[in-house]
Amino acid sequence: MSSFADFLRAASLHAQPQQLLFVFVGADALDDARQDKTAEAGSGEALSVLMYADKTLQEVPSFAVLKDEADSLGQDWKMVFVSSLSGQDGRAPTSADAATALQRMVETIKSGSVAAFTPFSHNGDPVQFHI
Repeated sequence: MSSFADFLRAASLHAQPQQLLFVFVGADALDDARQDKTAEAGSGEALSVLMYADKTLQEVPSFAVLKDEADSLGQDWKMVFVSSLSGQDGRAPTSADAATALQRMVETIKSGSVAAFTPFSHNGDPVQFHI
């Protein structure tokens, strides 16, 4: 995915209604012991989940709208991981469905398995991890 607009476009093309999932993360400095172990990978920071939300396509017409709302909450987020959840039989996912999916997404990110999600920087640029 080369842009947030591509993500929105892909979600809008699904046959079933989509609920967009967002997990906002900050970057914490690693302690010296952990930093020594990760120096080869070029990482001096660990991701920490700060907040998360689900939205409809109508609620997030652009990255600027998402960023403005997230920034208004006062968290120092550096990156947002995005995904989407499909509805069934023409119905959007329920709030309970979205909450369950978001919780799985948060736990997966906390475990360091981020490949299943698309990350964007605070400025809306796609992020690539080189491990």
